[in-house]
Amino acid sequence: MPKINIMQQLEAQDHETRMPQSTKTAILVIGGAEDKVHGREILHTFFGRSGSVDARIAIIPSASREPAILGDRYKGIFAEMGAKEIRVLDIRDRVQTEDPEIQNYIEECTGVFMTGGDQLRLCGLLADTPLMEKVRQRVQQGEITLAGTSAGAAVMGHHMIAGGGSGESPNRSLVDMAMGLGMIPEVIVDQHFHNRNRMARLMSAVAAHPELLGIGIDEDTCAMFERDGLLQVMGKGTVTIVDPGEMAYTNYPAVGATDPISLHNLRVHILSYGDRYHLHKRTLVLQDG
Repeated sequence: MPKINIMQQLEAQDHETRMPQSTKTAILVIGGAEDKVHGREILHTFFGRSGSVDARIAIIPSASREPAILGDRYKGIFAEMGAKEIRVLDIRDRVQTEDPEIQNYIEECTGVFMTGGDQLRLCGLLADTPLMEKVRQRVQQGEITLAGTSAGAAVMGHHMIAGGGSGESPNRSLVDMAMGLGMIPEVIVDQHFHNRNRMARLMSAVAAHPELLGIGIDEDTCAMFERDGLLQVMGKGTVTIVDPGEMAYTNYPAVGATDPISLHNLRVHILSYGDRYHLHKRTLVLQDG
């Protein structure tokens, strides 16, 4: 094969890995308050990754106190984009997860969108149900695209930030932890991140679980995880990576609840639009040119 064709192929492959692709499934972890009116880039990307006009979308508004209203809002957005089918799975009781109609739709849909609200409520309704296990299985097999915004983002890890404070030095009392849905088990997600001054909260969570990677996502910002472990940032804010992999020391086990935490040699990355990071290798993926 002539050299020029090989170079063109390599350039095309590189371009493909940089740009969001409409044919590949992904997990979109959204920091909340995503643009629902103007460009809607994040929501359009979820729609595209779910199959565009062939998309069959399941909206799960169970985190919300007003699930029907919020579910209908997202349903209207995806209908306007041209999705083939959209159903709001208004689950308000764990028994509903056993509904054959809901289970069948989860089996055949191409995208699942979890809205904001209260992450403890969402996990209380969905954690350890066959329905959520089916979603996890289909995500892992690359059969569906999954998105979660705000509370829907917080539940992505195995360990989840359930609540806490802000504006203090890192300390044990600053963060309340609970079990999440485990869609991306190796991360702890915090949302509305810089908008609500949550850096110390995420660092406190990472101090408690130094084997995990902290991911802080600003509003109208998305960390899109590909199946190969590549994370790409989109939206108007930043994604903060808190990596304790080379942490030399922490006094976390020895201090009281409100005492400040020491974290030595913590690595922090601030990523903005188009930046990429490899989750498994824990390295930045530099752009060419």
